[in-house]
Amino acid sequence: MLCALIATGISLIDGKEQVAYASGVETIAVTSRPIDSFRFGADMTRFGQLEFIGGIVMHSSHPLFGALSSIRFRSDGETFLAVMDSGHFVEGRIERDDKGRLSGVSPLKVTPMTDRSGRTDRGKGSMDSEGLAFGLGGVLVSFEGVHRVDLYPDPATAPGRLLRTLPILIPRGLLHNNRSLETVVVAPEKSALKGAPLIVAEDSLDKDGNLPAAILEGPLKGRFAVRQTDRYAVTDGAFLPGGDLLLLERRFNMHDGLGMRIRKIAATSLHPGAVVDGETMIEADLSYQIDNMEGLDVITRDGETRLILISDDNRSILQRSLMLEFRLRH
Repeated sequence: MLCALIATGISLIDGKEQVAYASGVETIAVTSRPIDSFRFGADMTRFGQLEFIGGIVMHSSHPLFGALSSIRFRSDGETFLAVMDSGHFVEGRIERDDKGRLSGVSPLKVTPMTDRSGRTDRGKGSMDSEGLAFGLGGVLVSFEGVHRVDLYPDPATAPGRLLRTLPILIPRGLLHNNRSLETVVVAPEKSALKGAPLIVAEDSLDKDGNLPAAILEGPLKGRFAVRQTDRYAVTDGAFLPGGDLLLLERRFNMHDGLGMRIRKIAATSLHPGAVVDGETMIEADLSYQIDNMEGLDVITRDGETRLILISDDNRSILQRSLMLEFRLRH
């Protein structure tokens, strides 16, 4: 698969997929195939600090389906909101089999994002939506290209126009067009960050070779940085209940091939001026069931902390839309 990706010029970094667009609400039926083992040809379930529960490969004949960049679950741990990188919200619900493993998703409701004037067709150049988080009374969406974080009403309760754009604090001169604001997360209210939004650049480096990041509001408002290691780029993040930050990372190049990693950043290290790093919770390459992993969220189910990951298939026939679920093991 990797050779095919390289030979055909399909780049996970540049994201030059065929862009689909819809100006109105669409309903998309999705078929799913189960993933029983995370590592090809092996029955093991423990990988680093995580235990693989199950996963699915999602497919749809609808031309709009794909390019899922971030996902956030609601408090029930089943219904979710996601974004496509074409400027669309995606609402759905996961389905489980009789053993509690992922088995599919409900038909997806896809809604285009709008600007303050109600326009929905501004194109990928200005609507390359990559990150998503619930917070500040709505949903926050981070964008590449035209680097920004916008606040929208929650499409499930009050769909509508863009409410406002937040100051991102990071100098725009540091941000590359297709390697910028992939990650926006909102800290737990009871943490030291007190529910503040936080952003991390994907693969834009500051003068010290670190990834620019910022806490956008609250008592610890200010810029910090994430240490980049082993040629990984940050594609999403999620907070654990105790306040530690998980960062999902992707690597794709001729030397390393395709890789995925999750790092855990200690809550106490998140403050202005810091350069943060953390322990690796899991790392995988093409011997595992991964693709262009771009979305991560944390849910609680049956008293357990679980991680759910999704991939962005770039709307390419050579890639897959995956959803993977892991149980956190301490």
